[in-house]
Amino acid sequence: MAMSGGKDDGSPMMEMNTTPLIDVMLVLLIMFIITIPVATHAVNIDLPVPSDADPTDVDPIKNKVVLTEDGRIMWNGEQKTDGELLGLLQASLDYQVEPELQFEPMANASYDLSAKVLDIIKGSGVTKFGFVGNEQYAGFGKTDIQPFDVNASN
Repeated sequence: MAMSGGKDDGSPMMEMNTTPLIDVMLVLLIMFIITIPVATHAVNIDLPVPSDADPTDVDPIKNKVVLTEDGRIMWNGEQKTDGELLGLLQASLDYQVEPELQFEPMANASYDLSAKVLDIIKGSGVTKFGFVGNEQYAGFGKTDIQPFDVNASN
């Protein structure tokens, strides 16, 4: 730590030593970073791993859950409630071969509804699960808006 004793002429030092202040601020910053709580809101889903199975052995039966922008849950094109969805998911487990469940929320579907439906799916015990339609969001956030022309008249 560098310190200055002032001038030798006996006049008091007029500058404040800010080094200790900066040290304390860095320690406080590190303490705040360490104590920030980790985001705990998550729905953990076991995603499938690649396998060497023959793709021709895939079951053609598929169930599709679509979440609409106005907050509806659609099961194969029909509107369902939370309870009905859970019943259908559990009934699909009774088939000889479990059908694949496809999950596709629309672009402006509620995140809260998505998290709730994913939690219902996870709790139902479904093992064949997949996200579909993600390719439509490849350009999400990229707009084709032209720059505003100040000289253009309405």
